[in-house]
Amino acid sequence: MKVSEVQSSEIKNLGLLAKQVVEGFITGIHKSPFHGFSVEFSEHKLYNTGESTRHIDWKLFAKTEKLYTKKYEEETNLRCHIIIDNSASMHYPIVENQTVDRVNKVGFSAIAAAALMEILKRQRDAVGLSIYSDTYEYYAPEKGGERHRAMLLHQLSQLLVTPSKATTETYQYLHEISEKLHRRSFVFLFTDMLQTSKEEHLLFEALRHLKYNKHEVVLFHTYDGKTEFNFDFENTPQKFIDVETGEAINIHSENIQDKYKELVQNYFNELKDKCLQYKIDYVPVDIHQGYNEVLTAYIIGRKNNK
Repeated sequence: MKVSEVQSSEIKNLGLLAKQVVEGFITGIHKSPFHGFSVEFSEHKLYNTGESTRHIDWKLFAKTEKLYTKKYEEETNLRCHIIIDNSASMHYPIVENQTVDRVNKVGFSAIAAAALMEILKRQRDAVGLSIYSDTYEYYAPEKGGERHRAMLLHQLSQLLVTPSKATTETYQYLHEISEKLHRRSFVFLFTDMLQTSKEEHLLFEALRHLKYNKHEVVLFHTYDGKTEFNFDFENTPQKFIDVETGEAINIHSENIQDKYKELVQNYFNELKDKCLQYKIDYVPVDIHQGYNEVLTAYIIGRKNNK
C-alpha cells in the first residue's frame, strides 16, 4: 500500500486521528509546565453499594478483583462552543488529498476542532459547533454524549471533502452565533480573519459581541505561514486570484515581498491589540506548525476557568 493511501485513510477517520493527535500532545505535556493536568480523571475510589455502576473501572477489576470507580474532579465543568469559518479563503491552499501534516486552513481547523472535542470528552465538558460561510451552515448546541460527538465529527469531516466557493462577512455570523450562546461558554473561533469588505471595525465589534454573557473567547487566527505571511512563492511572475471575489493581479512576488510582510505583520499586531483590548485570547496558528498551540490554549483556559 502506498504511503499516500495510508494517509488518505487516516484523514477519513477523523475521530481516530483526533485521538492520535491528543495522545501525542498528552505525552508531551507531562514533560512541560502543564505536568499534572488531568485529561482523564483524578483518582480511583472504592465502589460503594448503591452507587451508579457507570464509572466502574472494569479493567482494574480484572486485575484486582475489587470494584473501583473513576473519581472525576468535577462533572461537566465547561460548556464549549467551536466556530469554524468555511468560506472560500479557508480552503486555501489547494490540497487534493489532505493528511494530518498536509492540510488547507479549513482542514487544519477541522482536525484541531476534533482534537479539542476529544479532550473535552475526556474532561466531561459539553461541546457545540457552528459553521458559517455566506450562510449560517450548521449549528448544534453544547451537549455531551457519544451520539452528539459523532454528529459533530461527521460535520467536521465534510469540511475536509467539500470545497467552498462562498464569500463571507464574518462579523454578520458572529453576531448571529453570539445570540445563540445564552449560557456562559468557552468559545473557540477558527478563522483566517479575511473578509470581502474593508470595514474592519464591524469585525472587531462582532468579536466583542462574543464576549457577551461573560463568555471566554479564543480566536485561532488560522493562516498559511509560508505564503500568506512570508509571501514565499517561486521567483517568477505570478498571477494571483482572490478566491472569493475573483479579482486577479499579475506581479513578481519578490518585488513586493518585504512590503507585503510588513503590512501583514501590522495587521497581525492590530488583531492582537484589539483582542487584548476586548479581553479575547488571540492565538495565531500557522497550519504548518501542528496542533499543540490549539490544545495548549484549551488547557490554559480551562485552568483559568475552574
